[in-house]
Amino acid sequence: MREKELQFGLLLDFYGELISDKRRNVLDLYYNNDYSLAEISEQIGITRQGVLDSIKKGKEELSFFEEKLNLAKRFEENEIAVQKIRAILSSEKTISDHARKEINAILLAFLN
Repeated sequence: MREKELQFGLLLDFYGELISDKRRNVLDLYYNNDYSLAEISEQIGITRQGVLDSIKKGKEELSFFEEKLNLAKRFEENEIAVQKIRAILSSEKTISDHARKEINAILLAFLN
């Protein structure tokens, strides 16, 4: 799957509840389950063009929400920051075991 398709799968995770059930279902089948347009058309009961239109409008909606809220971007940035912190913790020898455990606990709580 291409990077852009992965990005829309992520956006669907963040904003899927904000779009219609039908559109969310189409996007889920397309991005998360890798269904073809024909397979979605058959399962949903609309034309392939209807599926394509639904995907296009869904992508526009998801992009709009991300443009306004930036939740997925901030999530990815936080993931990178946590990875960097963990790399420092694993390479730094002067941090006490207690401090290391405390920092890892904070990171774990932050991610959940």
